[in-house]
Amino acid sequence: MRIAVIAHIRHPIAPPFMGGMEAHAWHLTRGLMARGHDVTLFASGDSDPGLPVHPIIARHYDADYPWHDCHGTDALNAVIDRAFAGCIEAIREGGFDLVHNNSLHRYPLRYAQVARQATVTSLHVPPFGALQRAVHASVAPWNLFTVCSSSQAALWWPEGAPPQAAVVGNGIDMADWPFRAEGDGSAVWAGRITPNKAPHLAAEAARIAGVPLTLFGTIEHRGYFETRLRPLLGESIRYGGHLSGHDLADRIGAASAMLFTPQWQEPFGLVAIEAMSCGLPVASTRIGATEEVIGDCGAFAAPEDAKGLARALLTAMAISRHRPHNRVRRLFSRDRMLDGYESLYTRATLARKSPAPDITFEPVELPPAVSAMVTI
Repeated sequence: MRIAVIAHIRHPIAPPFMGGMEAHAWHLTRGLMARGHDVTLFASGDSDPGLPVHPIIARHYDADYPWHDCHGTDALNAVIDRAFAGCIEAIREGGFDLVHNNSLHRYPLRYAQVARQATVTSLHVPPFGALQRAVHASVAPWNLFTVCSSSQAALWWPEGAPPQAAVVGNGIDMADWPFRAEGDGSAVWAGRITPNKAPHLAAEAARIAGVPLTLFGTIEHRGYFETRLRPLLGESIRYGGHLSGHDLADRIGAASAMLFTPQWQEPFGLVAIEAMSCGLPVASTRIGATEEVIGDCGAFAAPEDAKGLARALLTAMAISRHRPHNRVRRLFSRDRMLDGYESLYTRATLARKSPAPDITFEPVELPPAVSAMVTI
């Protein structure tokens, strides 16, 4: 099958990954290629040169329009709109059997509806205004949607998900996150260092529990790092930098537990299953999909409750390392994820000529080249 994978363009699709969306797009592209599909990745031009990248923007937009400064501005919105207009034009000309859309933009959804382009859109974030409107208006037999947890399905469709939506859990190549039979008594935290990931809460909990902690990840919000996190660092609480690949897996696998501390409606928690693959139980805040994903392989506390999280950490460290590893093997392998996606690819492709109501969109909802296809 000839597949276009559309990525989010805030960050490059390349290790070391800035977050779960970038890791997902990278692994998805490689996994589909390994299964014999002809894949083109539509992403920023500074993405992994080892992937078949079609650049829709020269470099990721966060380099020139930092999210914390520019989110919602006309300047950034114009940059993103131009990039995805070019993406849609390239897809129109490319003759793709299937589009797997991982962007957070309205154009791929609207184009799929208008052009009857077989499309599967994976929703990696909680709903927000513009995207939620586009999703709800674009559902069609050939325009399918996935969320990575049941809790996210309930947020996107409080009234109940349509038959065109499915839960497909994220998956990892477990060979990249090898099992270790024993830990060294320490804890780890990994992710973007930014307030809604709350590494400061992990540091506070580890200090209360008396467990050494190393934090890994890119410093996305420098002010937060300097004022909220740095004062907590010391001999037993360390920042280990932004590692990738084998180095990160090795450091995570050596620990005895992971602290996972989202403060938002966490859609899934890719870093949690990466650690679980290595054998780490997880002490987590109870929010979004964390309990759904981690299950009986960890312990939980309320958001912002450092003392409760410290107790959860000590409880988690007593869990057998085989339990989290086996849960990932059963539920969150890359093959299981790809099987789910391929089933939807077939369904969307076969449904391209299915009857569906005609829908019109305002011109702002479509790139100029596609607006001409629609009578408003």
